[in-house]
Amino acid sequence: MANRSTETRIADTIRRLESEPDVWIATASADGVPHLIPLSLAWDGSRILLATPPNSPTARNIIATEWARASLADTDDVVIVVASAAVTPFDQTPGDVVEFFVEAAGWDPRGEDGRWSLLTLTPETIHAWHGEPELVGRTIMRNGEWVS
Repeated sequence: MANRSTETRIADTIRRLESEPDVWIATASADGVPHLIPLSLAWDGSRILLATPPNSPTARNIIATEWARASLADTDDVVIVVASAAVTPFDQTPGDVVEFFVEAAGWDPRGEDGRWSLLTLTPETIHAWHGEPELVGRTIMRNGEWVS
C-alpha cells in the first residue's frame, strides 16, 4: 500500500471515528495505575463522547487527571487519540448532546441500572498510520488542530 497523504489520513480517521461502534479508552489514576476498557463510541465532529458509571475507574481517573487516550481497534490501521477529558453526569448534560450520543452509539444508558456519566474527550493529538512505512508523518493533529 502506498503511503497516504496527510489529507487522506485525516479523512480516513474521521470516517472511522464516525462509523466505528467502539473505542479503547486508556486512563491512569493520579498515582499512575493504568486502566484500559472498550466503550461505545460517538464522534460529534470534534469530540469523542462515551458513557460510563460515575464510579468506574475510567470516570475516576478522568476526574483526577483530566486526560485519556483512545485507540480504534484495528492494529493494521492505527488511530491513537490523546485527549483532554471531562466527566459530566447524564442528568447535567445538555439534552441534545445526550440524544446525539444515544443515536450515534446505538444505546441509551439512561435505561440501564444505576447512574451514568458522559465522558467528553477533546483531541489534542491524533496519530494515524498503516504499518511501518507510514510512521513518518503519523501525527495528523497537534494542539487540537488538524495538520495541513
